[in-house]
Amino acid sequence: MADAHRSARDRMLATIIAETRQCAFLTGRGQLSPAVLAAIGDIPRHFFVPPEHQEWAYENIPLPIGAGQTISQPFIVALMSDLLQPQADHTVLEIGTGSGYQAAILSLLVRQVYSVERIPILAEQARRRLEAMHIQNVAVKIDDGHHGWPEHAPFDAILVTAAAACLPPALLQQLKPGGRLVIPVGLPGQTQDLQFIEKDERGRIKTHSLLSVAFVPLIESRSLRNPE
Repeated sequence: MADAHRSARDRMLATIIAETRQCAFLTGRGQLSPAVLAAIGDIPRHFFVPPEHQEWAYENIPLPIGAGQTISQPFIVALMSDLLQPQADHTVLEIGTGSGYQAAILSLLVRQVYSVERIPILAEQARRRLEAMHIQNVAVKIDDGHHGWPEHAPFDAILVTAAAACLPPALLQQLKPGGRLVIPVGLPGQTQDLQFIEKDERGRIKTHSLLSVAFVPLIESRSLRNPE
């Protein structure tokens, strides 16, 4: 597509690369994979941001997307994507579709993305955006993310884009042996911990604590409805 935002995306990529180096002592990653950086460079972030915030779409900041939710800071999107070590034959579960931006990034890196969103209006908007971009390897459903998507388990990797008070057991169960799970853990209004979790071939779990983050909460819903 014609790309009037290419230079802005290039500046955003330069910022992500610089922040990756600055945070290497926390994350253990001095650089991100070329595939992840290419995906970040190819997906137009402004397409996933409401019109009133589009002038800041390529700044390295989170932005509101409605319904009390946000699109994550580009550096965090890139880091979380890279931590999954995505491969072309992978099937990935995303909890928290939001605007659809993270799912769009993953769609360029893996075979199939299954994404769960509890807020119906956001799920439908994300579906429309992904369809408009002719992205066909992302499926979105409306549900409580604590349950994962058992019909398509096990997953090579799982990415959670909202902060859980603790790791939902269903997600760990749905992760393949040898898989990776990335999730912010903590309470709203408090320091949250970005964790990446490895499940070895015997099912043993190793948790790595990386850096402090701020995410909207992962809410357990008894009923699903549009917010007022």
